[in-house]
Amino acid sequence: MPKLKTNRGAAKRFKKTAGGGYKRIQSHARHILTKKSTKRKRQLRAGTTIADADVKSVRQMLPYA
Repeated sequence: MPKLKTNRGAAKRFKKTAGGGYKRIQSHARHILTKKSTKRKRQLRAGTTIADADVKSVRQMLPYA
């Protein structure tokens, strides 16, 4: 059986949590920030977990996470 390859794009975006889920950073915080409110930008700093519907696909992309 050959080794499985990790999806390098996914490896940079997702980290596995102790409980078996995956955490991610939020989008829309990189550029065009002048029109976004301070509150919105502050809330985008916080990470969040991926949706339950996406766990299966992320687990396939990160076989050794």
